[in-house]
Amino acid sequence: MSSKTPSSSFSEGPSSQASASDLSPESSDLMPDLTPDSLKPDDQATSEAPKQRPAVDIDDVAPQRAHNANDLLHAVGALILAVVVIVFATYLHGITTGVEHDAKTAGQAFTWLMDLPVSILQQFLSFAIIISVLIHLLINREWFQSAVSVVALFCGYAVILVLSFVLAHLGVPALMDALQSSEGAGPAMLPDFYAGIGAFLTVAGPKRSRSSVKWGWNTLFIAAAVFVIVSWHSVAGTIVSFAVGRVIGLTLRFAMGTRTQGLWGSGVVQAVGNIGLKLTELHRRDDADETGALKSRLDDDLIENSRIYDAKDERGKRYIISVLDSLPHAAGYLNQLWQGLRFTGVAIRRDRSASDAIHHHFSMLLGLKSCGLTTPTPYGVMDSEESSLLVLDVTDNPSPIDLSKLTEDEMVDYMDYLARANSRGYTHRRITPDTLAQIHGEHVIVGWQNGDYASGSTNIAMDKVQLLVLLATLTNPQLAIESALKVWDRQTLISLAPFIQKVAIPSATRNLPGWTKQLLGEVRDGLNALDPHDEVEASEPVTLARFNVKSFLSITLLIIAVAVIFTQLRPNEVIAAVRHANLGWALVCLLLSMLAWVGSSITLGSFMDSDRRHPFDLFCSQAASGFTAVSMPAGVGPAFVNLQYLRKSGYKNTAATAIMSVTWAVQGLTTIVLLLIMGLFTGRNMLSGMVPTNTLVVVIGAIVLVLCLCMAITPIRRLIVDKYLPMLRSYAHQLVEVLAQPQKLASGIFGALILNIATGLGFWAALMAFGTSSNPLETIFVFLLANTLGSAAPTPGGLGAVEAALTFAFTSIGVPPAVALSATLLYRVGFYWLRIPIGFLAMKRLDHHNLL
Repeated sequence: MSSKTPSSSFSEGPSSQASASDLSPESSDLMPDLTPDSLKPDDQATSEAPKQRPAVDIDDVAPQRAHNANDLLHAVGALILAVVVIVFATYLHGITTGVEHDAKTAGQAFTWLMDLPVSILQQFLSFAIIISVLIHLLINREWFQSAVSVVALFCGYAVILVLSFVLAHLGVPALMDALQSSEGAGPAMLPDFYAGIGAFLTVAGPKRSRSSVKWGWNTLFIAAAVFVIVSWHSVAGTIVSFAVGRVIGLTLRFAMGTRTQGLWGSGVVQAVGNIGLKLTELHRRDDADETGALKSRLDDDLIENSRIYDAKDERGKRYIISVLDSLPHAAGYLNQLWQGLRFTGVAIRRDRSASDAIHHHFSMLLGLKSCGLTTPTPYGVMDSEESSLLVLDVTDNPSPIDLSKLTEDEMVDYMDYLARANSRGYTHRRITPDTLAQIHGEHVIVGWQNGDYASGSTNIAMDKVQLLVLLATLTNPQLAIESALKVWDRQTLISLAPFIQKVAIPSATRNLPGWTKQLLGEVRDGLNALDPHDEVEASEPVTLARFNVKSFLSITLLIIAVAVIFTQLRPNEVIAAVRHANLGWALVCLLLSMLAWVGSSITLGSFMDSDRRHPFDLFCSQAASGFTAVSMPAGVGPAFVNLQYLRKSGYKNTAATAIMSVTWAVQGLTTIVLLLIMGLFTGRNMLSGMVPTNTLVVVIGAIVLVLCLCMAITPIRRLIVDKYLPMLRSYAHQLVEVLAQPQKLASGIFGALILNIATGLGFWAALMAFGTSSNPLETIFVFLLANTLGSAAPTPGGLGAVEAALTFAFTSIGVPPAVALSATLLYRVGFYWLRIPIGFLAMKRLDHHNLL
């Protein structure tokens, strides 16, 4: 007996032959642990073994139970189903009632069952299902599984009893009516029949390998349909009971573990015989860690959760056989699904079965070899119902390297290896410390199971980032970048800076001793320093994670927008105002709202380069600000959208900030100049006392005081001088360049005039819609003044404050209060509420074209 197999071992000689079933438990995925006796050759099979077969020395370990991640996933799904049904039963009682009514109408043929006692029928079905399944289990000597199945039965009954008591104690009338039978009486008591039997059958399964379990499920489903039709049980109560039973059964099945099925021992020998290998030896590696989980090994190119065998054929040639079972692979598939949800814009492999994973891995190794790269040499693959085998030539077996003594030449070799693979479209997707290996002294990257071919630029960039950060962690960022410059060109390295993010780095790299929180920043700064442009700024990160600060802010803004709409919008008042307005003037108000967007587009576009200026995209960017106004104070939304749009249009941070600032300054100054000029021409003395001289002096003094204190503290002064002052100089340089172009400045002022005049005329049209004629010039002046003051309020879009300011301002100049309020509401419909859906569509378009 080999020392590698503490559990059991057996041998096969010329006079003995073990069948595949000895180590391939195909009858159940919940078999008890095999004992050494169960692995001995069958006497009857011995007498029938062919004499000429060469001796096969098999050293294997009995199949062990494994926790199936799918059980937990399905249990969570069943729990969600139960909660959804309870919510529907409480708040959408009409739906469940209608379903029950339709079922009863279609099932008049079962009315004769009403004369039978429901308890007797339930007991008979329960008895028949339980006895038939237990007999099947006991005949197959499934003692442990039989006991746990009975425990699941009792747990199902107990949990339903407790849940029924809790729901009845809540005393929600709609919920009680939905859960209990429409012709029953008493409190809302859930039927325990489905929970108990459902939990029992779940643990006793699977139904694909046990006919008694399959028959039991079919009987239970038919009984549920009949009982609902004859009004013994409600639809909602039945579904909840089923879901509870599944949650209990799946949880118990996960806790006790599931028997791993597939090829073991002689089954592996027979399988590889189909691809031309006549084995004489098969020895299982002791490849489990302290927790019992299978470890990844370099011998089979780091296949996750695989069993590894050392094999020798009749010619004396040695092989590595990697066996991947479907059950352990389930956890890897769920991890792939999670990565697919986690990342956006990044292709992720999704191997639904062990066969898919092994076949893809096999094709990856062959493809890399065709590119002239050194890899483990695959011999062939073989599949069974529950296992997939990959046979590798042992002569090209990878070996680890000493990562603590990594040299610059070795780093260059790894980067060159990856560059050659990437150049042919092959990407690794998960470069970790254990993937750095050597074959016959040549430095290679192994572990291509999760890789893919025909890869896009994002995956190629992430591969390079993972290797660069890994080497920086093992050595230092500067050395890693210098090594990369010898293989990858400078522009390639600069383009990697936006991908330097924590989400792109595997956890195995982040767990290394050399990893620090500052390391990514150091690598990113080192790459940005390669940029020939004289700008001190960080590149904008590419969006890789689906759940990040940006998505969180988007969801938050959407929630705020919905809350604002439902709390501040007074439909009755708005509808009444619009209904009594003149339709023609109301449309003019809406058209002026669109014209205002055109004006702001002209202002922003005038300071952009002509090759980056796209009129419709500019208009969409200004329209998108209409949506952000719902969740941001007035002026903040447009500035945020403009800055993002400029960045996505190819401008660096300082240039984008400068253009956005000039746009904002031109629009603001134009508004002030218009107020001063119109104030002189209209003769309105409404500017008196509007300039807060003392307040302005206090604010300026406070800013100077804080600045002086910061400069007096040495660490803060150094931070400002070394980091922020260069950025401020670069920004000022960009700002001067923009302002020093009279043609662009004139175009920007022209757009700002259109914006202000169109906005003011929009309110004038709103007044005209209610039959109140006024001087357009005077109306624009009063509107701009009141709207500017109202927009200063820190509410989304100045909501509430703008309405109050406009109503008060126009009432004070003689407009009837009712007309002023109605005109204000109509104006807000055209310039605020209707802009929300249009802005949302514009934002989606910009996001789809990566412009926001």
